[in-house]
Amino acid sequence: MTAQLTNTLLSIEAELKAIGLWAETPPSEAALASTQPFCVDTLSLPEWLQFIFLPRMRMLLDAGLALPSECGIAPIAEEFFKHAAANGQYIIALLVQVDQLLSEVEL
Repeated sequence: MTAQLTNTLLSIEAELKAIGLWAETPPSEAALASTQPFCVDTLSLPEWLQFIFLPRMRMLLDAGLALPSECGIAPIAEEFFKHAAANGQYIIALLVQVDQLLSEVEL
């Protein structure tokens, strides 16, 4: 499961780059310090994926630490891409995979 999750995370990164949503510069420290879920008040979904979610998931996987048992990112991505210029169908599908893989984690 961890190998599949790692590959899915890499695919999310590659797709963000492919559709032009990968940022070259990070957001401010203040934006990254948001206490709102998904930093909804300071970051776009692609920024949150790039600068919060992907690095944290990689850190957990690399350190062999417990993974979250629930995620629920796919519905947020569906809403984001309804109004985005980029086609996010593949990212949504990848996030559905992440949600499913994490729901399989045994506590």
